[in-house]
Amino acid sequence: MPLLVDGRRVRLPRSAAELVREHPSLEERARLLRGQSVQQVGPQGLLYVQQRELAVTTPKDGSISILGSDDATTCHIVVLRHTGNGATCLTHCDGTDTKAEVPLIMSAIKSFSDHTECGRLEVHLVGGFSDDRQLSQKLTHQLLSEFDKQDDDIHLVTLCVTELNDREENENHFPIIYGIAVNIKTAEIYRASFQDHGPEEQLRAARALAGGPNLSTSPLAEPPHFVEHIRSTLMFLKRFPSPANILFPGNKALLYKKNEDGLWEKISPGN
Repeated sequence: MPLLVDGRRVRLPRSAAELVREHPSLEERARLLRGQSVQQVGPQGLLYVQQRELAVTTPKDGSISILGSDDATTCHIVVLRHTGNGATCLTHCDGTDTKAEVPLIMSAIKSFSDHTECGRLEVHLVGGFSDDRQLSQKLTHQLLSEFDKQDDDIHLVTLCVTELNDREENENHFPIIYGIAVNIKTAEIYRASFQDHGPEEQLRAARALAGGPNLSTSPLAEPPHFVEHIRSTLMFLKRFPSPANILFPGNKALLYKKNEDGLWEKISPGN
């Protein structure tokens, strides 16, 4: 079934700029999102999503009320939500395997949904900029194309990507929005940054770094803390060259829960 905007079929392939010209409501929503101030999101109720990660939950979740991600340059942050039950999935896509990622996003939402429930699937795409290598443009095209191929009707509500999320300074291009959060209970999506990237921030970052060919797809556009982030991740990999053997004894998962203060707390497997 097709990708829709305001009930109309989206004609692809189209650039982001062409799409907003054909669907003015998208341009207005992108303008409003770009114009927001960046909110500093604390750790209470937050599940932070790193690059190449996916998180999904519903308003019934007693521990998590916010999903969020940032540090997206050429990457795109994708939010898919079922308006009937409020099930919400947030993913930080880098274009490594978009063809596989979109069905995973769909499956994650469907795992919380009943086919008899009223409501519709709404998708929001944010991130990227007008980078010299056109990686953002390629990822935008991939995501739109893959969502358009899914069996379900998917309504494109927010498109603030690539040239729609670009600013120029001293002849260099940068993203306007690097991060967003979504309130699971109210469905509000807003510009955000995060100090807490847990749990196991370095371990999760090492997984993403070890699986990719580049430290950065756009060095000039990275946020100020990027170098320190990469340094700490490389130090972690040096300290734990074989993390599977050291950090996962007996091949057991690391389990965490939110404590009464809303902070991550490690628990024993099986608890």
